[in-house]
Amino acid sequence: MITLTVAQIADIVGGELADITRADAEATVVTGTVEFDSRKITPGGLFLALPGAKTDGHDFAETAVSAGAVAVLAARPVGVPAIVVPPLGATDAADPASGALEYDTDGSGAAVLAALARLAQAVAAELTADGLRIIGVTGSSGKTSTKDLLAAVLAPLGEVIAPPGSFNNELGHPWTVLRATTDTDFLILEMSARHPGNIAALAAIAPPSIGVVLNVGTAHLGEFGSREIIAATKSELPQAVPSSGVVILNADDPAVSAMADKTAARVVRVSRTSGGDIWAGPVTLDDLARPRFTLHAGGDEADVALAVHGEHQVSNALSAAAVALECGASLPQVAEALAAAAPVSARRMQVSTRADGVTVINDAYNANPDSMAAGLKALAWMARSGGERRRSWAVLGEMAELGEDAITEHDRIGRLVVRLDVSRLIVVGAGRAMSAMHQGAVMEGSWGSESVLVPDADTALALLCAELAPGDVVLVKASNSAGLGVLADAVASGGIESDA
Repeated sequence: MITLTVAQIADIVGGELADITRADAEATVVTGTVEFDSRKITPGGLFLALPGAKTDGHDFAETAVSAGAVAVLAARPVGVPAIVVPPLGATDAADPASGALEYDTDGSGAAVLAALARLAQAVAAELTADGLRIIGVTGSSGKTSTKDLLAAVLAPLGEVIAPPGSFNNELGHPWTVLRATTDTDFLILEMSARHPGNIAALAAIAPPSIGVVLNVGTAHLGEFGSREIIAATKSELPQAVPSSGVVILNADDPAVSAMADKTAARVVRVSRTSGGDIWAGPVTLDDLARPRFTLHAGGDEADVALAVHGEHQVSNALSAAAVALECGASLPQVAEALAAAAPVSARRMQVSTRADGVTVINDAYNANPDSMAAGLKALAWMARSGGERRRSWAVLGEMAELGEDAITEHDRIGRLVVRLDVSRLIVVGAGRAMSAMHQGAVMEGSWGSESVLVPDADTALALLCAELAPGDVVLVKASNSAGLGVLADAVASGGIESDA
C-alpha cells in the first residue's frame, strides 16, 4: 500500500480513533500490508476486524497488534490502537456490496468492508493519477485462469499486482487494490458477482482503464434467475470503462459481443476465427491437452504454445494477449510470455503425473456447466491422445448455485460424460442433483459399474485407491463447497512428477 498514517486512514474512511491519540496517529505510519487474518500480519500492518464462521476478528485485535499491526480497522473499540468505523446507514445497507459476509449478523463486517472500500478507492485514485493501469476481468468462467495469464504477459512490461486465487469479491477486490504501491505499473482485478450491481460497485472502487469480458454462462444461475440478467450484470464492467479506455470482448460469445453497444470505450474483439481483431489460427492439442495455435493481430502473426491445459484456454489467452498488446507488448513478446505461463492458481486445471503414470487433473476449485464440460473434454482428449488409449475417470461433485436448473444441468453433465466415452464416472455427494448426474449417465447408455454414486469424498478416494491402474487419467472437478480438492490432492500424492 502507499504510505499513509493512521490518522490519514481514519480521515479517509470516516472513522474515529480509539486507544490512540491524534498526535500518535499522525506519527504512526502503516508500512506493512492490510490483512484480515491475524496470522498474516507483518510489522507495520493494518488489521481488519471481520466476523467469521466461528470467531470474530475483533477478538484477535490484540494478537494482531502483538504481531506488528500498528492499528486495527474495526466496528467497535478493541482495547488497542484502532480506527472505529461508523455503522452503515440505510443508504449503505441497500448497496449490493453490503451483503458480502455470510456471518455478519450485526452489520459490523459490512461497516468494516465499506471502510475498506473507501480506503482502496482513495489509494486507487492516487495511484491511477500517478500512471497505474487497472485491468478488470469478468466472466462466468475462466476469470482466474485469465488473470494468471494476464500477470504473465504483463510482467515483462513492468511490476504487476494480481490477486491470489479467486480474490474477486467485496473483500478480496479492495484487499488486492491495497497491495499496489507507487512502484506498481499494472493492477489486475477479478470481478465476480452474486447480484446485479456487484460489478459496478467493484469498478467504482478501482475504475479500470481496460475491461475484459470472457463469457456469459450459467454460473450462479440460481442467484441471478436468468442468463439475460447474468449478461446485464457482466456488462457493468464495459459500462464502467471510460471513453479513453479499452474493452476486450470475446466475439465468439454473442452475449459478450453485444456489450460493444454498452460502452463508450474503444472495443477490441478476440475470436477463435478471423472475425476478431485478435484471433487464433487452427488450434491443435498435445497429449496433455495444451493448445497450440497461431496468434494473429493487425496483420502480424506468431506461433503460440500454451503451457496450460484445455482447449478453452485459447479464448483466455487471446484476451490476455489483447491486453498486453494494448499495454505496449510486441506480438513475439506476448507469444513468448504465454508459452512460459504455467498454471499458477491451485486446483484449476492443475495437471500432474504420478510415478506410476496416473495423470491427475485437479480442477476442484470451482465448477459450473460450462467449465465442467471444458474439463471433461480435456480429460477425454488426454485419454485418447498419444497412441494407446488410456482409461479415464471423472470424479465429479456438485455444481453449486444453479437454482431451479440444478437437476437439468447435472443430468446434462452425466450424459456428456457418456457421450465423451469417459471410462468411469464417480458421482460424489447426496441430494437430487447428484442423483440426477448419475441417472443421466445411466440413461445415456452407461451400465454396470461404469457410473457409481457415492456419498462422500472418502468413499470416492477408497474406490480410486482400489481400482486405479498405471496410466489412468483422472479428472476431479466440483464447486469448492463440495470439498473435493483434498481428494484430488490425495490421489495425486505419492511420487508426483511435473507435467512440464
